[in-house]
Amino acid sequence: MRDQVTNLGGVFGKKMPHPLADAQEVRRIITELPKDNVFKAIDGIIGWLESAKAAEHLGADRLYGAVSQLEDAGREHLRRLCRDYLHTSRLSRTEETRLWSISHGYWSLLAILYERCLRGLAPGGKMTEASLAVLPALCVRLIAALGAILKWERFRCSPPANAIWQRLGQALLAAEAAGVAMRPVVLGQGERASSPAQEYQKVMIFHAASMDSLAPLEIELAERLIEHFLSGFVFAAEARHDCVYWVDLQLAQPPLRLAQMPREAKPSLRFYRPGPAHAQLCELLHSIERGGELPADIDLGGQYPGRTLLPVLRHLVAYLAPVPPQRQHDRHRVRHQVTVLNGLVNAFVVFSGEFGDRPAGLHMENWAVDNVSRGGFGAVVGNSPDWLRVGALLTIQPEGGDNWLLGIVRRYYREGEGKAQVGIETLARNVLAVELKARASSSYAVVGGTPGLLLENRGEPGEVRVVLPPASFDLKEALVCVIDGRRCQLSPMALVEHTTDYELARYYLSQPG
Repeated sequence: MRDQVTNLGGVFGKKMPHPLADAQEVRRIITELPKDNVFKAIDGIIGWLESAKAAEHLGADRLYGAVSQLEDAGREHLRRLCRDYLHTSRLSRTEETRLWSISHGYWSLLAILYERCLRGLAPGGKMTEASLAVLPALCVRLIAALGAILKWERFRCSPPANAIWQRLGQALLAAEAAGVAMRPVVLGQGERASSPAQEYQKVMIFHAASMDSLAPLEIELAERLIEHFLSGFVFAAEARHDCVYWVDLQLAQPPLRLAQMPREAKPSLRFYRPGPAHAQLCELLHSIERGGELPADIDLGGQYPGRTLLPVLRHLVAYLAPVPPQRQHDRHRVRHQVTVLNGLVNAFVVFSGEFGDRPAGLHMENWAVDNVSRGGFGAVVGNSPDWLRVGALLTIQPEGGDNWLLGIVRRYYREGEGKAQVGIETLARNVLAVELKARASSSYAVVGGTPGLLLENRGEPGEVRVVLPPASFDLKEALVCVIDGRRCQLSPMALVEHTTDYELARYYLSQPG
């Protein structure tokens, strides 16, 4: 269907009026979109957008009217597709790529067409009253589309091209030049009001929050939380001592930390500071940590347990603080290979020691390490496996050694087809594989145990961290295990983090009398 519609672009662009130039025809096209098939509906919309892109003589006013209506018609379909991408467990690489390509391509097309509308609204350099009337909504839609591109690129761990920041800046500068940057608009029924300046501010704060260490669902939740607290952040043309980031709207350059003032004062400079929003985020974090409920006015697009929200809130509180996290350890350039195993099961086999220093039969990856620090290291992955993502649990052996260490992927960037850069936090260099049983059932020999990993003590005396299978941690249930022939008890303290593959928790280790 899309190919057929796209081919019409060249025909209507040259020989006869394009269907999207007729308001009645646009309504008919939207009415005939499938209501119960997300993929066919989005495919149809993308086809018409591509045909509009090819119809070079379609006027800016008619183009904006048609494209904005098509966007509104596809909004709920895009939300459903995004939910499938974020919530479908164990998506295959093929299906993940398909969902990502549809969404990223959709927003990319919208941005291109809205930019064309913006250029065409002021023929001869003068804007009419009709153009001024649609300019606020056009700029909001354009900035939101460019922001969606950035978000989907973060979902897939792809570093965005710097040029997108110049495109964002041009949209905001156009709104400011016309005096409508702060004018709120509501794009559709049930949608929140927004202005071009607010929409840009949201994208800038999204960047400041350093989303590259979050999983896709966490990125989505973080963006929604930023949107909820948006009015508490400060985005201004004047620099103050408490500003954290700055950006030049004219440059193809992302926002930068304000380690020092820009070289020259320019009208296109904008500055961000946390303002009261940071205290509001801290208050919400402390409430959720104490077991409180999420306020009803915060729309996250669904219901999520505290264990899902806490890592996101802690991340935002840290990175949107008046003093964001600084690198704790210096990096040093190195060149060596490491052997890598994925997942808790492989880690348990390795650290049990029952199968030697290098167990046979396990699928091992070879990665090239290019930098190290006290906290971890960075590596280049030449052929990125399907399981590689932020939060992946790794068992790692340096080249030439017989020791293994445990790590977690904290940052992940795709660098073209199949190649990736990863940042790995070293969790522990001394790990003990143990069989864990609930204290109430530990006296029954027939009761099976749960595989777990005890990590070296880095906290308070007697405290240990334990890696468990998913959904194993229970704050009300103590565990027992055998260490060096002695029966030990693990009293639960807190869940540190959890993924679909494992949980990391804190316990108090003791030997019951």
